[in-house]
Amino acid sequence: MSSSNLRDLQRDLENKANDLSKIQKDIAKNHQMRKKYTIQLGENELVLKELDLLKEDANVYKLIGPVLVKQDLAEANANVRKRIEYISAELKRLDATVQDLDEKQNSKKDTILKLQQRIQSIQSGKGKA
Repeated sequence: MSSSNLRDLQRDLENKANDLSKIQKDIAKNHQMRKKYTIQLGENELVLKELDLLKEDANVYKLIGPVLVKQDLAEANANVRKRIEYISAELKRLDATVQDLDEKQNSKKDTILKLQQRIQSIQSGKGKA
């Protein structure tokens, strides 16, 4: 095999390694988002539990900027439930995305391993790749 073919293989290996690195960054970013949403979900579930303890005539306030604004208990309850629903949907979406990224990562790793073996085989003088 000629040295130009070897250079092509090495360039291909470098490109695949860059692709793998990008996938790994996407996975890390996904995990950060998931962590953020998991914390928000816990906070909102705690708020919902607190709202469920209140009597119907209880005063409920919502912090909007620097101001506390009075809010209807039923409206507050509905808003928190909707937020929990949204966050849960986002977590499911992130789970599906990370599963897809994991599959891509494993596929890239396999491809890189095969390319490395092929290059080593050529460099060791066997050349029967």
